This record gives sequence, structure tokens and C-alpha cells, in this order.
Amino acid sequence: MRNTFDLQLKELNCELIAMGALCEQVIKGAINALLTDSDSERAFVESTDSAIDSKEREIEAMCMRLLLRQQPVARDLRLVSSALKMISDMERIGDQAADIAQITSFMKGRTLPVARIEEMARQAAAMVTRAINSFVSRDLELARSVYQADDAVDSLFAQIKQEIVDLIRAGHADGELCIDYLMIAKYLERIGDHAVNVAEWVDFSITGTHKSKHSDLKQ
Repeated sequence: MRNTFDLQLKELNCELIAMGALCEQVIKGAINALLTDSDSERAFVESTDSAIDSKEREIEAMCMRLLLRQQPVARDLRLVSSALKMISDMERIGDQAADIAQITSFMKGRTLPVARIEEMARQAAAMVTRAINSFVSRDLELARSVYQADDAVDSLFAQIKQEIVDLIRAGHADGELCIDYLMIAKYLERIGDHAVNVAEWVDFSITGTHKSKHSDLKQ
């Protein structure tokens, strides 16, 4: 029975890696939609978000089968229950990337000279990948490194917000467009927060203790 559980756990890891890759792609697609005003990028984000939703359902069913058929105990139970929590945050990441893409459809190709949005998206996507990899490799240090990475993403958000405020004060920017950019930056910050949640569940699966940095994060 242990061999069967281990095989199914490997399958679970593969599915989580696939879902993490989709999350990384959907973030990249959302930012490409911003940078290029491309309808094809927005369509890609929509289809990828749907694929993430499907993957969540597949993994949820897999976890339930593991719980019901294998009846894991202690550490194994934490592992499976943590995976169930992780996929919820990963699904929200897809939704928020889709929200970014939707905002870009109303911007009509208008842009602001805000330099750090692309870097913020890159770092947020890297946080997601790092968190998933830490689960698969059972690497507590890697999981906890996501917490520090979140501080960098938060700092970028603060810088972008200040840039937008400065543009408004100088009278060089469209107010509605500024709000759109601020919303995009906020969604990226939330993506980082969800990556932290994933890392925290990895931490719990290894240590048995859950400490939430974002306990008030709304779903």
C-alpha cells in the first residue's frame, strides 16, 4: 500500500508542477497583454485561466482519492491536505491574471511611463514557481525564501504607486489610466501574496506548524 501511495504522490507532484507552470504562463500573458495591447494575448490568458481551473478540479479529485483510499496518517495527511490548500491559491492567481488582462482591454493601447510593472510580474511569477518546487522537493529553506521575495514585490508595488502619484501631481497623466495601472500593480501584489500562502502550506506540510503572513488575505 505504501508503494501505491508513493506512486500516487509522484503523480500529484507532477500535476502541481503543471499547474504551477500554467500560473507562470498566465502571469506572463497578462503582462504581455499590457505591453502589447494584444487581443491574442488576452485570449491566451483567458484559455490558460480556464486550464488552471480544470487542473484545480483534477488535483482536488486526486487528493480526495488519496485521502479516502489510502487513509494517510500524520505527515502524509499534512502533505495531501496542504496540496488541497495550495491549489486554491493557485486558482486565484489565474483569476487575478485574468483580471489584469481584462483591464488592459479597456486601456485602448494607452500606456504610462511606469518602468517596474514588468519586473514586478517577473518576480511574482518566480515566487509561484519557487513555492511549487519547494513542495515537490520538500525543501523548507526554499519555501521560506518565498517570504523574503514577497518583501521585494511589496517594495516594487510601493514604488509603482509613488510613480503614479507623481505623474498625477505633475498633471502628465490620464486619471482613469492611472487607476488602471494601480489596479494591475495591486493584482500583481496579490499574486505574490498567494504565492506566500502556497509556501506557508509547504512549510506546514513539513513542520506541522502553520504561520500565516497573510491571514487576512481575501479569496
